[in-house]
Amino acid sequence: MQNLSAPQIVLASASRYRQGLLDRFLSDYETLTPGIDESAQPGENADELTRRLARAKAEMVSGTRRDALIIGSDQLAVLDDDVLGKPGNHQRAVEQLLAASGKTLRFLTAVCVLDPVTRTRYEHIDETTVRFRQFDRRLADAYLHHDEPYDCAGSFKIEGAGFVLFESVNTDDPTALIGLPMIWLAGTLKELGYLLP
Repeated sequence: MQNLSAPQIVLASASRYRQGLLDRFLSDYETLTPGIDESAQPGENADELTRRLARAKAEMVSGTRRDALIIGSDQLAVLDDDVLGKPGNHQRAVEQLLAASGKTLRFLTAVCVLDPVTRTRYEHIDETTVRFRQFDRRLADAYLHHDEPYDCAGSFKIEGAGFVLFESVNTDDPTALIGLPMIWLAGTLKELGYLLP
């Protein structure tokens, strides 16, 4: 539900996972794909990269929708200081999972909200740590055939059967692992005058 006087909300993302999260409490919003270069800059660490990309996505879409409240977000999976991208296929997903077996992955999920009324930028980053149990290729293959998480950084879906791979998950916001920190976002939208259920 949205206050009729509040600006239209636009999600600067084509991610079906982020859209699914917004669908939980918003029925009236748009999505636009920002189409930015997501390459890291020289010397940029994962935290800086995630924040910059969330901001860049929001600002790109804001350029065409200056009347709307824009939500940009980005997520990175980090293993031993290496950023893991989306695997794209089964073999790369197997490699990512086997590399994570018995280790801890950090998931950084950044969000940037641009308010068109005050031209204020609100930013937040959530860090979730996932400790993987020890497993072999048989479990990795079985899991991947079940969930097919080839468009997910880290090669798993927490909203699917990814939990079979875990020993523990530590986070302040479980929705952040799916792609958008909804606890922070809901609080920010409420402060900006949006009526939420």
